[in-house]
Amino acid sequence: MILLIRLLVVAMVAFFVGNMIAKIKLPSILGWLLTGMVLGPHAIGIMNNDLLNATGYQVLLSILEIGLGIMIGSELIFKDIKKSGKNIIVTTLFQSLTTFLMVTLFFGVIFYFSHIPVYLAFIFGGIALATAPAPVLSIVQEFKTNGPVTRTLIPMAALDDIVAIIVFFSTISLITAANTDQSMPLYIILAVMIVLPVMIGSIIGFAGGIFLKKDLSKFNLLVSLIVMILLVASVGFIFNNFILAKPVMNFMLIGLGFSTAIANIVPKEKLAGIMTALSPLLKFSLMMVILNLGAPLDYQLILGAGAFTAIYIISRALGKYSGAFMGAKLTKSPDSVAKYLGLTLLPHSGVSLVFTGIAATQLSTFDPSAAIIVQGTIAAAAVINELIAVIVAKKAFEWAGELDQQIPTNTLNNLQTSENVI
Repeated sequence: MILLIRLLVVAMVAFFVGNMIAKIKLPSILGWLLTGMVLGPHAIGIMNNDLLNATGYQVLLSILEIGLGIMIGSELIFKDIKKSGKNIIVTTLFQSLTTFLMVTLFFGVIFYFSHIPVYLAFIFGGIALATAPAPVLSIVQEFKTNGPVTRTLIPMAALDDIVAIIVFFSTISLITAANTDQSMPLYIILAVMIVLPVMIGSIIGFAGGIFLKKDLSKFNLLVSLIVMILLVASVGFIFNNFILAKPVMNFMLIGLGFSTAIANIVPKEKLAGIMTALSPLLKFSLMMVILNLGAPLDYQLILGAGAFTAIYIISRALGKYSGAFMGAKLTKSPDSVAKYLGLTLLPHSGVSLVFTGIAATQLSTFDPSAAIIVQGTIAAAAVINELIAVIVAKKAFEWAGELDQQIPTNTLNNLQTSENVI
């Protein structure tokens, strides 16, 4: 009960601070991140480690992560993205792999002359790939962005994390195998972390999409959707806790598979009604997931950030921007995509911290000093980068001329029907 009260207090404070930040024309997400940091275990402590590690909280967070996947998957209507799908895939690969190469090259040179194992540079490169989808989706939702950058970014949010998982786990598996005699086969990792959650969501989403074709009242539609989300989450929990060796299920990909299946079965008008019904839940999901991103960030690390942190932030930003620019030019995308897409891909903290924890665990078995370097660098970078990246991403949409535009017959427009409801 005490933990529940703490969670409710944190949610109310975040909602209030987000609204205050929005009044000065900054993204609400900035307020949510700051609330998480201030109320987290490194500051006031209302959102303390007892709350963050509580089983009930972790279950709730997993369900809310499904909400993020639903937001992305609802945009992946195959017949609509067929024409631009190739461009999005090429641009995603360019910006992801360019980021990996850029960060690896920077740290490889520095570590070589600093007599630090060069393989650590590849781990930094692998961690740098991913883009945290929640901050970007929050900006898209709040400011009703619409245009070439937005239409490229939304499906890329899913593809980018898939590429990141493949590259990161390939890298960490090869390095671990080279330094120890313990390494899980890569195909098992990818099957568990990508294929399995998408399949779980898609199978239940397919059955749900057939059912949702029926004419349902608004109340029955909402109840049906909640039951389906709880069902797909339950299947994920069963795999996580009883079938897999350890909990590694990606619930965002479960939600993505679930909503992608539904979006490609039901008519667009029905899909619009579905997303309208889910609007309050999706807004709450965004806020709580971003709060959770902010809570473990230690503001004191800003003062102690060193050269490695600065190099990581700068090299990753260069990689994201130049890779997106080259990919957009190669695919002859609009100029606004080439100029500004890379700036919207800078938010990073949630995924980077997950990858960092995995890398540190692996490194600690054969190179504890390298584990400390990775943890210290990425932890400080997560705080600094996230605060800067949110503002830069919002400005990128503004420079691209995509802010405050109505999105006709589009899911993100439906998310605005209850702007002040959580």
